[in-house]
Amino acid sequence: MPQLLISSVETRRSWRVAIAALVVMTFTFGGPWITTVALKDIAAEVGGARSIPSFAAAMAWLCAGIGGIVMGRIAHRVGTRWTIIAGSISIMIGLSISTLGLPWPLWIGHGVFIGLFGLGGINAPLYVYVSRWFDRRRGSALALISSGSFLAGAMWPPVFERAIAYAGWRETMVIFGLVEMCVVVPTAAIMLGKPPEEMPAPLAGAAATARATRVLGWPPNVIFGAMCIASILCCMTMSMPQQHLVAFCSDLGYTGAFGAFTLSVLLGTAFVSRQIWGAISDRIGGLATVVMSSAWQASAMTALLYTQSQTSLITVSAAFGLGFSGIVPAYVMTLRELYPASEAHWRIPTLLLFTSLGMGSGGWLAGVLYDHFHFYTPAFAAGVLTNLLNLSIVGTLLVRLLMTRRAAMA
Repeated sequence: MPQLLISSVETRRSWRVAIAALVVMTFTFGGPWITTVALKDIAAEVGGARSIPSFAAAMAWLCAGIGGIVMGRIAHRVGTRWTIIAGSISIMIGLSISTLGLPWPLWIGHGVFIGLFGLGGINAPLYVYVSRWFDRRRGSALALISSGSFLAGAMWPPVFERAIAYAGWRETMVIFGLVEMCVVVPTAAIMLGKPPEEMPAPLAGAAATARATRVLGWPPNVIFGAMCIASILCCMTMSMPQQHLVAFCSDLGYTGAFGAFTLSVLLGTAFVSRQIWGAISDRIGGLATVVMSSAWQASAMTALLYTQSQTSLITVSAAFGLGFSGIVPAYVMTLRELYPASEAHWRIPTLLLFTSLGMGSGGWLAGVLYDHFHFYTPAFAAGVLTNLLNLSIVGTLLVRLLMTRRAAMA
């Protein structure tokens, strides 16, 4: 019998768009890392309370998730290019406002301008936008563009550490805001045009109808709600080392330069390994990738509880980056596998809202626990617990997926 020829939306331009999106993410996610690197400097101006700069970083993550839902719908109407340009300008404004005082200007600058209107108009819309350019190697493409936040974390902390030591954290924020805007605005204007139309799935028929009413044998929103809860839990764990590793190294007696280097190792490893996780997810699917990556993250977080020497800090940081890097893009790919493409513009931003809630609350919780106990062990132990709860949920979903496939084969 002759085989059906299935067209693909993927072209060389698809990868040019993905690389442009990576550049955008690398620069726009750089701003919040200034607060992470300068955490002790900022805290020193408010009596040493690390919860204040931690709350600013938490607000950036949380408000980015909230903004993603609103801006995702706007991008669906007017085009992703315009929400990215507006978001880039907003990040520059937010970094400038953050320098005006403590704590409220810092919180407003990070929450409203960097998070809500800035990253909110960039992060979630880009996930949806780039996913429309790919259908065969979607997992690899999503892994690439989502690595922008890791590449930002690998590139910028050493630069920020030197700039803060030379000029101060306020001056560093203003200068970087201008650089970010000058790179992102023309990149978005030139490279991010209208995406191709989605190809209709061949041989849809009864299978597509069944999938629209039941997902993994349960109501669709039950599965979606479970994924949202799971994403909070794993991202709480994910954010703790990212936001507090520099301060943790300093508490152990190491220099700020070593702390920034260790953070760069963590996020640089995450950038490289995320490409591997993307290729894995193309082969085994998004949900199985989530389970594998989450289990690896839990193991590395447990190891961090017993880590103090320089060599072990670098080793465990690299292991942590290698583990957690596959989780978020695999969640997005799972949504594209389980739900119709017509629902992507609201399901993906909603899920990313919950990942942002986890990223924000995890970093803030670690700051609160540190302020209470004056060391990081209770915070990191709480991270291990939330990760194990995440594994129980995604593990259950994976079992449901395997049961559904077995029933379909039977």
